[in-house]
Amino acid sequence: MSANFPPPQQPSGQNPFAQQPAGTPYGYGQPQNPYGAPQAAPAFNPNAYPPPAAAQYRDNVGLGIVAGVVVAIVAALAYGGLLRAMAKSDGTTTEFRYAALAVGALIGVVMGKVGGRNIALPCVAIVLALLSVMFGEIFGGALIISHFVSQQGGDLSVSQLMFHHFGTLFKAWKSDFGAMRVFFLVFAGIAAFGLAKRLGES
Repeated sequence: MSANFPPPQQPSGQNPFAQQPAGTPYGYGQPQNPYGAPQAAPAFNPNAYPPPAAAQYRDNVGLGIVAGVVVAIVAALAYGGLLRAMAKSDGTTTEFRYAALAVGALIGVVMGKVGGRNIALPCVAIVLALLSVMFGEIFGGALIISHFVSQQGGDLSVSQLMFHHFGTLFKAWKSDFGAMRVFFLVFAGIAAFGLAKRLGES
């Protein structure tokens, strides 16, 4: 004899196929970061670094002028010796005008390097360059005249010409004062001024 069993009843209000509410499965919490919490970047501290060293200000005007005078004297003697070396046996010479530019440039370089950034040094460099070129040419003339006189059997030293006949030498120098001499004198002064100013500010 068969018995009729009623089908199992589902609990009222429950759907076994309904979606489970979102949440952490299996009852565990959030996974932990094995490296710990990220650290914040340190803030920039400008006081932690020393300030850049200030550029040294060179202003040795006295030493620069002394160095310029010494170089001007040496350059004048060398320029005169060059004119004497280029002289012919009859006393004439071919003047090497570009040497005047070298004299001015040399004076400007030395005064700028030694004297530094002083507004007076470039102007002093112009004066020293012009005087150095002028005395170099006069000294060269004295060397040539002394050599020529000695070839003729006379005796007239360079010191006698420079100290006792300087006026005559200066007049001879002025009589040959042409446009080319003015040109190279001007550029010698410009070279001295420009280099003294530029190197003094560097």
